[in-house]
Amino acid sequence: MQSFLPYMERRLEALVSDLLVMRGIVKQFPGVRALDGVDLDVRAGEVHCLLGQNGAGKSTLIKILAGAHQPDEGTVTFGGEPVRFASPIAAIKSGISTIYQELDLVDGLSVAENIFLGHEQASFGFTRRGEMNKAASQLLSRLGHGEMRAATEVGRLSAAGKQIVSMARALSHQTRLIVMDEPSAALAHDEVANLFRVIRDLTAQGVAVVYISHRLEEIREIGDRVTVLKDGRTAAVGLPARETPTSTVVSLMTGRDVEYVFPTRPEPGSHDDRPEVLKVTGLTLPGRFADVSLTVREGEIVGLAGLVGSGRSEIVETVFGARRASSGQVVLAGKPVPPGSTTKAVQLGMGLAPEERKSQALLMNESVARNITIAGLTKYSRFGWVDRREENAMAVRLAETLDIRPPDPRRPVRTLSGGNQQKAVFARWLVEDRKLLLLDEPTRGVDVGARAELYAVIRRLADEGVGVLLVSSEVPEVLGLADRVLVLREGKVIHESDARDLDESRVLDMIMEGSAL
Repeated sequence: MQSFLPYMERRLEALVSDLLVMRGIVKQFPGVRALDGVDLDVRAGEVHCLLGQNGAGKSTLIKILAGAHQPDEGTVTFGGEPVRFASPIAAIKSGISTIYQELDLVDGLSVAENIFLGHEQASFGFTRRGEMNKAASQLLSRLGHGEMRAATEVGRLSAAGKQIVSMARALSHQTRLIVMDEPSAALAHDEVANLFRVIRDLTAQGVAVVYISHRLEEIREIGDRVTVLKDGRTAAVGLPARETPTSTVVSLMTGRDVEYVFPTRPEPGSHDDRPEVLKVTGLTLPGRFADVSLTVREGEIVGLAGLVGSGRSEIVETVFGARRASSGQVVLAGKPVPPGSTTKAVQLGMGLAPEERKSQALLMNESVARNITIAGLTKYSRFGWVDRREENAMAVRLAETLDIRPPDPRRPVRTLSGGNQQKAVFARWLVEDRKLLLLDEPTRGVDVGARAELYAVIRRLADEGVGVLLVSSEVPEVLGLADRVLVLREGKVIHESDARDLDESRVLDMIMEGSAL
């Protein structure tokens, strides 16, 4: 009891002192007022959750905090002193570190080299590797991961391991505040629990955490207070995370009550008499999954539920031909798809929206139009020349159909919100008729309001006869959107049934226990 009291005293003292105060922050870009008078208060030792739809201004605000942007108006006070960070280095030196969703680690370097990248311990031009490894090990132990070897190449680590390395890098700068942008997006359930343990350890030491996530259930578990942004303005500041109803948070984010997120599904058995769009038989990829068989009928949405590492994404990638199976067969609309041939898969009418849209699907510096039409350029090519007018006309039509905002096909796709970027990926496969769409984490990093729009798009495509094979880490998403669900564990299908016959707790029990209930 005596050892617990000092911890509580430090925690209470930390939670009543403002470490960061941002007032009236304004940031204008050409044609866009990204932030319009935003306020944010963060106390030492707290987890402050920053919420808002894509495009609400979260990214711009944290880039100002990280020194990547400078505000046009407003004030920032950190540690009681007025600050204006001219660069990310200035922010880091002041004690603010940012861990972005796309981790900026170098896979070919060791854990220690990544932790001290840019501020290596050296003498006379030579790196003191022994000292760096020792210091890195101490930082990893502070995070509860003393078993991680400092000399290990980062490229060999799991997503969770890389997350820990990023945190250790932040702590190597004597950080007082860490900004975490979607830190749980690529983590499995047990890895998220470990992440939360690390965060609690950090806040117990007085480190403040600004936590950004679209998973609202996480906010109640890990957060102390919540600030909500909407359309570049502050909708609420410092709400108690555990006491504020989710419906209130959603209403503040969207400006409306969101009661029914998932569109209406057809009645059970509606697809039974429809032709099979996809038939997978005995598909095996050694070390990933074994003897997987499944079907998708015309207009049907089939969901794959399972933990990260259960083989979900690998199955989808193998069906598409991005991975080569050792055995088994994939048949699309009655025609065999050669193993390992994405070109043939696309020619036969298959499309894939991969797990990481920024690195695996989109050309971030190209226009929305080019990203939409790139899979069907032959349709607009004459003797090796692309008809730009026809290409742009198709892009405009599809952008209108999927309500991509802003409605400007010439705009660089990197300037769009996550939800609209995902719509652009969907639109790519609608340039020509598709028989089957493979969707891997279609709403990752997408806010509540945009999710509802994407769900409506997916259901509309299914209603028009497109078959959909869906992968998602969020069980409620699989159950709410799919017509039929396959439950995976350790690379094997352990259960299959109509989605209406399952609930989240039953699916999780099957995933964890390894047997159908």
